[in-house]
Amino acid sequence: LRDPRRPIGSFIFVGPTGVGKTELAKALAEFMFDSDEAMTRVDMSEFQERHTVSRLIGAPPGYVGYDEGGQLTESIRRRPYQVVLFDEIEKAHPDVFNALLQVLDDGRLTDGQGRSVDFRNTIIIMTSNAGTEYLRAAPIGFATRGGRGVVQEDYFDMKEARQKVDEALKQAFRPEFLNRIDDIILFHPLTMADLTRIVDLQVSELTARLHEQQVTLHLSDAARQLLVTEGYSPVYGARPLRRAIQRMVETPLSRALLRGEIR
Repeated sequence: LRDPRRPIGSFIFVGPTGVGKTELAKALAEFMFDSDEAMTRVDMSEFQERHTVSRLIGAPPGYVGYDEGGQLTESIRRRPYQVVLFDEIEKAHPDVFNALLQVLDDGRLTDGQGRSVDFRNTIIIMTSNAGTEYLRAAPIGFATRGGRGVVQEDYFDMKEARQKVDEALKQAFRPEFLNRIDDIILFHPLTMADLTRIVDLQVSELTARLHEQQVTLHLSDAARQLLVTEGYSPVYGARPLRRAIQRMVETPLSRALLRGEIR
């Protein structure tokens, strides 16, 4: 029942760093289009100047790079069914938003060579940190214990957080842009259960690699808890978890395998 003239969906993912906005976009690409590679990621911090719009849609006739096409338009032309991720959208120049209005409204974009590129089979996702200063303020759902971040759900008021984020978005983006978005998704702060599942997910990748060498890895609950405590940061979210797993699990296992202690 969706409007056939518009993209499949357009969303703004709002939340602090390290809560899984980009990972969700990858998972959505794999679920919808059978591959996590069915995604074009555009870092909007590279498009802060007015002239950089031509990098997205291609340079007009007579300018350098006219024959090369645009980073965004060429990707969609080659693979029409995919997720398009605009990372940190608030950093882009206002002229970039003008180009996106056509995509969100009509499902198409005219490139520098005058060709119309069809976006109707894409899912548009934009990530933003606008208003997330409130999410990082105390108390925010990130209580600390012994200097380590430990998540407490009952300290956080999501209704108030939503109001703060909506106000920040209205200040960062024009009404005609926000009105074309299907939905704004606010990412909750990560809970202890979330972090434990992230540990399990990342360790499962290591387990699969060890299985190729006939080695089985099993983590106890105490080990999971230690990884969560050591690898979580209130500022960087779950990003340091991977480094903690490498430091505390992967590297010692690699050394043990090289020394022949594990057979």
